[in-house]
Amino acid sequence: MSELFYIASAIAVVSTAMVVTRLNAVHALLYLIVSLLSVALVFLSLGAPFAAALEVIIYAGAIMVLFVFVIMMLAMGPNNSSQERGVLAPRVWIGPGFLASILVIELLFLFLRSPAPAAAGLPVEPKQVGISLFGPYMIGVELASLLLLSGIVGAYHLGRRDRGSKPNGRDRGERR
Repeated sequence: MSELFYIASAIAVVSTAMVVTRLNAVHALLYLIVSLLSVALVFLSLGAPFAAALEVIIYAGAIMVLFVFVIMMLAMGPNNSSQERGVLAPRVWIGPGFLASILVIELLFLFLRSPAPAAAGLPVEPKQVGISLFGPYMIGVELASLLLLSGIVGAYHLGRRDRGSKPNGRDRGERR
């Protein structure tokens, strides 16, 4: 069990480092999804399946879709179709695909292993998570929600166009 934890942790560290070092936002986003999935596997190996499910559903699912939407909103314009082809080239998927395949093998090993692996700690029930979120950690939850709200407002501010600007971002006074 501890080997699975260390492998998933190493994948989380490597993929997070790749998120920080990638220049293209889409490439960083692919590594971020792998990082979030590996953190979910760390939660699962520690005996917190509910936290692992929340990690996958909320972060790797919903928030990543929101990021993709914001990136697409920021890259609107007539000349962006050729850029999109370059961003989603097959070689881009090699690194995240390799790390994700290691996670899948690790997850299959975890589920197919007989007998069921003993968790490092006691399993955490959803009711306990809810009581904790609305109890001693309520300030942290509210701060996280304010951070997410400010990110959405900032993305809207960056993505909106002024009434006098063209779709590619030039103002009317910048004609050549």
